[in-house]
Amino acid sequence: MPKGVNKVTLLGHIGKDPEIRATQGGTAVANLSLATSERYKQGDEWVDHTEWHNLVAFQRTAEVVRDYVKKGSQILIEGKLQTQSWDDKESGQKRYKTVIMISDLILLGGGQERENGNGASQTISNSANAGKGSGSSNSRKQGYSQRHEDYGDLGITDADVPF
Repeated sequence: MPKGVNKVTLLGHIGKDPEIRATQGGTAVANLSLATSERYKQGDEWVDHTEWHNLVAFQRTAEVVRDYVKKGSQILIEGKLQTQSWDDKESGQKRYKTVIMISDLILLGGGQERENGNGASQTISNSANAGKGSGSSNSRKQGYSQRHEDYGDLGITDADVPF
């Protein structure tokens, strides 16, 4: 039976400073609120609609959020939807909340960073290669070319190409 797909990609602005905490085991956890906006025309009027998303980041990504993300920051994230449930202490009812668990985070320069000339993006991932893949987008491109061997002259000439 085929597996399902649970993937979310969002580009937006942080609505308030992230909440950072640590689990009992010492793992960093960040809770963020991200706003995405869309504009559409309704009759003769343009309507702006903002959707708010609850995000959760762990480990290195949460540490980056703590150090670099604040209210107004623009970020691009990839993650997955996860529904959390709990019993409401006041009403006794079961409550649900859907959050987005961040797997990849790209910091997009803006605001004060852009004014200082440091508007470059930075990619952070919760994957096993998180330490290797972090940094500017230029370091990712350099890493790509460094992974491939130089085969040198293979003896192929223009006459060998069939077109």
